[in-house]
Amino acid sequence: MSGLAEWVRNFRGLHERARQGALRPGEETTYLALRDELARAMLAAQKLSLKPGETARKALRVARALQIELKIGAERERTLTLDISTGGFSAMLARPPVLGELVGVSLRLNSTETISCRASLVDVKPLTGSARVAGRFVDLAPADLERLEMLVIDVVLQMFEP
Repeated sequence: MSGLAEWVRNFRGLHERARQGALRPGEETTYLALRDELARAMLAAQKLSLKPGETARKALRVARALQIELKIGAERERTLTLDISTGGFSAMLARPPVLGELVGVSLRLNSTETISCRASLVDVKPLTGSARVAGRFVDLAPADLERLEMLVIDVVLQMFEP
């Protein structure tokens, strides 16, 4: 187990430097490769498989309750995410929206950072008194994608904290 602990400790150091924009020359390629390796390992542990053309980092979902506001037609609904990935999210809504609908998204990453984009509703499961929805981000800016990926990796690393 010390091998895994050491790997996580070394990766955590790289991740923190990446978060601060302080990677040394040549470290970015190593960091991105290790980040992908971590995502692949987590997917394997969750017994999830990649779809054709999908990267491990895009497929990796983590359970995380983040404030999200969806603009569905003329209405806005605030709720919390159930899980999040760089590709999308799932959440519970009061009423089931239309499958395939394009919605506005405002996602609060923390007390100071918010991501705004649009999402296509790719799954809607009506339940008694609510609906579970899954949305796929369709126009996430590259900088927002990176911030979201950092958050996903932060959540994964929290799983390895002593």
